[in-house]
Amino acid sequence: MSVYTHVTVGTNNLAAAREFYDAVLGKLGLNRLKDLGDNGSIWGEDKLSFFVLKPANGQAASVGNGVTVCFEAPTRAAIDAFHAAALSLGAKDEGLPGPRGWAENAYAAYARDLDGNKLAAYCFQPA
Repeated sequence: MSVYTHVTVGTNNLAAAREFYDAVLGKLGLNRLKDLGDNGSIWGEDKLSFFVLKPANGQAASVGNGVTVCFEAPTRAAIDAFHAAALSLGAKDEGLPGPRGWAENAYAAYARDLDGNKLAAYCFQPA
Protein backbone atom coordinates (compact mmCIF):
# COMPACT_ATOMS: atom_id res chain seq x y z
CA MET A 1 0.00 0.00 0.00
CA SER A 2 1.19 3.49 -0.82
CA VAL A 3 1.13 6.16 1.89
CA TYR A 4 0.12 9.01 -0.43
CA THR A 5 -2.20 9.27 -3.40
CA HIS A 6 -0.31 12.30 -4.74
CA VAL A 7 1.65 15.42 -3.87
CA THR A 8 0.86 18.92 -5.17
CA VAL A 9 2.98 22.06 -5.42
CA GLY A 10 1.84 25.43 -6.69
CA THR A 11 3.15 27.46 -9.57
CA ASN A 12 2.81 31.04 -10.75
CA ASN A 13 4.15 30.26 -14.25
CA LEU A 14 2.69 27.05 -15.60
CA ALA A 15 4.54 27.13 -18.93
CA ALA A 16 7.91 27.45 -17.19
CA ALA A 17 6.94 24.79 -14.63
CA ARG A 18 6.00 22.34 -17.39
CA GLU A 19 9.35 22.85 -19.13
CA PHE A 20 11.23 22.56 -15.83
CA TYR A 21 9.50 19.42 -14.59
CA ASP A 22 9.52 17.68 -17.99
CA ALA A 23 13.31 17.96 -18.00
CA VAL A 24 14.05 17.45 -14.31
CA LEU A 25 11.60 14.63 -13.53
CA GLY A 26 12.46 12.97 -16.83
CA LYS A 27 15.90 12.28 -15.35
CA LEU A 28 14.16 10.18 -12.69
CA GLY A 29 12.00 8.25 -15.16
CA LEU A 30 8.84 10.30 -14.56
CA ASN A 31 6.80 11.77 -17.41
CA ARG A 32 4.04 14.30 -17.77
CA LEU A 33 0.94 12.13 -17.93
CA LYS A 34 -1.84 14.71 -18.03
CA ASP A 35 -2.39 18.40 -18.62
CA LEU A 36 -5.27 20.16 -16.91
CA GLY A 37 -5.61 22.98 -19.41
CA ASP A 38 -4.40 26.28 -17.98
CA ASN A 39 -4.67 24.98 -14.40
CA GLY A 40 -1.76 22.54 -14.18
CA SER A 41 -0.11 19.28 -15.14
CA ILE A 42 0.52 15.90 -13.55
CA TRP A 43 3.65 13.72 -13.68
CA GLY A 44 4.24 10.11 -12.71
CA GLU A 45 5.61 6.78 -13.79
CA ASP A 46 2.49 4.66 -14.19
CA LYS A 47 -0.02 6.68 -12.18
CA LEU A 48 -0.82 10.36 -11.61
CA SER A 49 1.32 11.19 -8.58
CA PHE A 50 2.94 14.67 -8.74
CA PHE A 51 0.69 17.65 -9.47
CA VAL A 52 1.85 21.18 -10.34
CA LEU A 53 -1.14 23.51 -10.18
CA LYS A 54 -2.12 27.12 -10.11
CA PRO A 55 -3.74 27.64 -6.69
CA ALA A 56 -7.49 26.96 -6.76
CA ASN A 57 -8.21 30.05 -4.65
CA GLY A 58 -6.81 32.37 -7.32
CA GLN A 59 -4.08 33.69 -5.02
CA ALA A 60 -0.36 33.53 -5.85
CA ALA A 61 1.39 30.23 -5.22
CA SER A 62 3.69 30.32 -2.20
CA VAL A 63 6.24 28.00 -0.65
CA GLY A 64 5.70 25.99 2.53
CA ASN A 65 8.56 26.64 4.97
CA GLY A 66 9.95 23.26 6.01
CA VAL A 67 8.25 21.38 3.15
CA THR A 68 10.33 19.20 0.83
CA VAL A 69 9.02 16.96 -1.94
CA CYS A 70 11.39 14.03 -2.29
CA PHE A 71 11.47 11.72 -5.31
CA GLU A 72 12.91 8.20 -5.40
CA ALA A 73 15.67 7.86 -7.99
CA PRO A 74 16.64 4.57 -9.64
CA THR A 75 20.39 5.31 -9.47
CA ARG A 76 22.91 7.75 -8.10
CA ALA A 77 23.62 8.87 -11.65
CA ALA A 78 19.94 9.78 -12.02
CA ILE A 79 20.25 12.02 -8.95
CA ASP A 80 23.28 13.74 -10.45
CA ALA A 81 21.34 14.28 -13.71
CA PHE A 82 18.23 15.50 -11.82
CA HIS A 83 20.29 18.10 -9.95
CA ALA A 84 22.25 19.23 -13.02
CA ALA A 85 19.05 19.59 -15.07
CA ALA A 86 17.36 21.58 -12.31
CA LEU A 87 20.26 24.02 -11.98
CA SER A 88 20.61 24.40 -15.74
CA LEU A 89 16.95 25.49 -15.90
CA GLY A 90 17.32 28.12 -13.19
CA ALA A 91 16.69 26.17 -9.99
CA LYS A 92 18.55 27.16 -6.83
CA ASP A 93 20.94 24.63 -5.32
CA GLU A 94 19.85 23.45 -1.86
CA GLY A 95 22.30 20.55 -1.50
CA LEU A 96 24.80 19.09 -3.94
CA PRO A 97 24.58 15.40 -4.89
CA GLY A 98 26.30 13.22 -2.34
CA PRO A 99 25.96 10.81 0.57
CA ARG A 100 23.54 11.56 3.38
CA GLY A 101 24.49 10.07 6.74
CA TRP A 102 21.03 9.47 8.18
CA ALA A 103 20.48 6.14 6.39
CA GLU A 104 22.70 3.42 4.95
CA ASN A 105 23.57 4.08 1.28
CA ALA A 106 21.54 7.30 1.25
CA TYR A 107 22.58 9.50 -1.68
CA ALA A 108 20.65 12.66 -2.51
CA ALA A 109 20.52 16.14 -4.02
CA TYR A 110 18.30 19.13 -3.28
CA ALA A 111 17.12 22.10 -5.35
CA ARG A 112 14.38 24.74 -5.33
CA ASP A 113 12.20 24.89 -8.43
CA LEU A 114 11.39 28.12 -10.26
CA ASP A 115 8.58 28.90 -7.76
CA GLY A 116 10.81 28.16 -4.74
CA ASN A 117 9.41 24.71 -3.89
CA LYS A 118 12.09 22.55 -2.28
CA LEU A 119 12.75 19.29 -4.12
CA ALA A 120 15.01 16.35 -3.42
CA ALA A 121 15.87 13.07 -5.07
CA TYR A 122 17.10 10.07 -3.06
CA CYS A 123 18.64 6.73 -3.92
CA PHE A 124 19.50 4.02 -1.41
CA GLN A 125 21.52 1.78 -3.74
CA PRO A 126 25.16 1.11 -2.82
CA ALA A 127 27.79 3.10 -4.71
